[in-house]
Amino acid sequence: MATKEISTPVLPETSKNGKPTPINGNTDYTAESIKVLGGMEAVRKRPAMYIGSTGELGLHHLVYEVVDNSVDEALAGYADKIEVTIHIDNSITVVDNGRGIPVDNMDIDGEKVPAAQVVMTKLHAGGKFDTSSYKVSGGLHGVGVSCVNALSHELNLEIWRDGFTWEQTYSKGEPTSKLKKAGATKKRGTKVRFLPDREILTATEYNFDTLAQRLRELAFLNKGLLILSPTSARLTPKRVSPKPYSSSTTAASPNSSST
Repeated sequence: MATKEISTPVLPETSKNGKPTPINGNTDYTAESIKVLGGMEAVRKRPAMYIGSTGELGLHHLVYEVVDNSVDEALAGYADKIEVTIHIDNSITVVDNGRGIPVDNMDIDGEKVPAAQVVMTKLHAGGKFDTSSYKVSGGLHGVGVSCVNALSHELNLEIWRDGFTWEQTYSKGEPTSKLKKAGATKKRGTKVRFLPDREILTATEYNFDTLAQRLRELAFLNKGLLILSPTSARLTPKRVSPKPYSSSTTAASPNSSST
């Protein structure tokens, strides 16, 4: 009969007075021992708490969080198309035709800050806490895209809203430029391109099939939403039209494509 090995916990050594000897030799536990991490700093310090791991699982989860924001726009009735691109440097672009992240200023601790910057840099900030903006939603409810930003070496944000294009850049969760109006447009929606931070993530190469499968599932579950199969500049130098996924799409493997 097989036997199960029971591991015995290692107890700390005791001193002559019978009290345990601290493992690191430090007997002080004071107010100085308490560390308070800011929002983005906390994500970068303990990324697995937010995206599951720093390996392949967490790497792909970054994409899911951005895509989920676009899906939420579709669930609210404001978007019907999402595009995902894997670039040659393993950065990712997600584009939707929703309302676009709000760009007007908010009062944050007495400072006027664009709402888009608040969404990108503050945990638990977003329209999902306002029931009039989203009746249903997925993702991490105000944590997702800010986590993606915190764990990206570079992130470029482009918003098409109110007849204008708005742009802002970030690095490791911090803005590297101000939100600026870049010109007039008839488009509507949001475009996010991010490059995962190799200093934090141990896996940095995306798996096409993993992303394609996730997008097929989302398209199947959300009637009326068209999600284009991820196009990948890594697979072939020739441009191929991406295969559309929708609630009527079969689960057949997509053809490789590029941008």
